Amino acid sequence: MHSSNHIIKFADDMTVVGLISKNHESANREEVQRLTAWCKAKNLSLNIDKTKEMVVDFRRAQSGHSLLFINRSSVEIVKSTKFLGVHLAENLTWSLNTSSISKKA
Repeated sequence: MHSSNHIIKFADDMTVVGLISKNHESANREEVQRLTAWCKAKNLSLNIDKTKEMVVDFRRAQSGHSLLFINRSSVEIVKSTKFLGVHLAENLTWSLNTSSISKKA
């Protein structure tokens, strides 16, 4: 595993967190490919329809982000996701999570 990547496993979910610096996405992409190969070797299937990618980018000059492919299928890029009960947004503000909690109250 590359030092800028982390794999978080919880029950039947798995999250890959990767830091992309200087526009070098290769370490992150390789980590996803290794995970895909590991799943295949263990006879586990990845549900591509449930697989999402969220990009957090605070650079002033944001460049395009290349699509992630797993088994020749592109992974959907989302603006927010729910991780262990916390709503995360691509701008890393708490407003999405706060509004979700407020609705439950």
